[in-house]
Amino acid sequence: MAGAGSTVPPVLYLLALPPTDSVIEGYLPAAARLGLDVTLLTDAPEAHRRAYEGRGGDAWPRIDIVPCEVRDFREVIARIAALDRRPEAVFTNSDHLQVQAALTAEWFGLPGKGWRAALLTKNKAQMRRALAEAGLETVWSAELTRPGDAEDVRPPFPSVVKPREGVASEDAELVEDRAELLRHCQDVWSRRPGLPLVVEDYLRGPLHTLETLGDGRALHILGSFHEVDVVPPHFVLRRADLLPAPPRTHVEQVVARLEALGVGFGACHTEFVVQGERVRVIEVNYRSAGDQADLGLAEALGIPLFEHILGTHLGHTLPADLGARRAGRLLRIETVHAERAGALTSAPGPVEWDRDGVRLVYRPQRKIGEEHPLHHSDRDHLGVMRATGPDQDRIGRVVAAFLAAHRWEIV
Repeated sequence: MAGAGSTVPPVLYLLALPPTDSVIEGYLPAAARLGLDVTLLTDAPEAHRRAYEGRGGDAWPRIDIVPCEVRDFREVIARIAALDRRPEAVFTNSDHLQVQAALTAEWFGLPGKGWRAALLTKNKAQMRRALAEAGLETVWSAELTRPGDAEDVRPPFPSVVKPREGVASEDAELVEDRAELLRHCQDVWSRRPGLPLVVEDYLRGPLHTLETLGDGRALHILGSFHEVDVVPPHFVLRRADLLPAPPRTHVEQVVARLEALGVGFGACHTEFVVQGERVRVIEVNYRSAGDQADLGLAEALGIPLFEHILGTHLGHTLPADLGARRAGRLLRIETVHAERAGALTSAPGPVEWDRDGVRLVYRPQRKIGEEHPLHHSDRDHLGVMRATGPDQDRIGRVVAAFLAAHRWEIV
């Protein structure tokens, strides 16, 4: 680590797959503000180089992009050990790399998430087992790792089938009967042979999230989103509204489940269904919320959220009060979604609006000319906007005006 009085900036080792808005607009500028150099380990180095072209100055850190097979923790540890700068912190915001980052941090004696908690939250079957063993929550669930499993299993219907370690609602589907279950499993395995799936009871009710931040000692509740428009059978996110304050009973139940899973370090984004006074966890994503929600949350709360998150991985203790603004600014996340396969021929680039007391930021998720199949997942997003303002009615009017003023065309 950099010693006292050292003129060499401490280095953050950042593990990443493709570039994301959270990293580009959140974590990398925060690293610069914290005075960190960044060594980015990735299996997509060219994509990151293109994403960072033209960026620089005081708001951007010094970045070395290093090719690495980041899904293999052994390669990550070996790559870092071979470089000439010892890490001050190891961090990732990728769902797929939390275990690798946790093991690497532990190897180098650095603060980080426990690798067991990272594995429990990533593996949906293991999460269900752990919550049941803790006596907190029982949801009918079974793993499907081969065609015979799908033939033999007897789930309650309707059920949800999804990848055991999936993200972004990819290949998640509501199935109403055995024929639909077998059809969906066959479809997924024809495209992704050997992919472990889970089938579990469909939990009905309003879908909410809890956004938390901890340093291993204290856990801060940042906020809760109501995911307004997530429609089965594919559960693709269309809109989420930040609630003025999450109900206390919901928070207590979710936090009890996080404690049972060992979650309490850094950022976490937990999705749950509300059934009266009871909550039922859908999944725990041990990272900050995506689709612009973390960026919007930092803006709505008026706090240096990304610096706080990186600070926990640097060994900093979070302040007892983050100074979050609890009233006056609400937030909506809304997506523009492809309804069919094809090539995107017309769409706006990045946009920032300030209208009628509302700040709207839009970021495209697909480039002009790119051709994609219809995934029936969050990968169909053409763009995502975050809008902060004094009330949801005013936010809604500005969002509607933005959508009316722009066109997205697929041929």
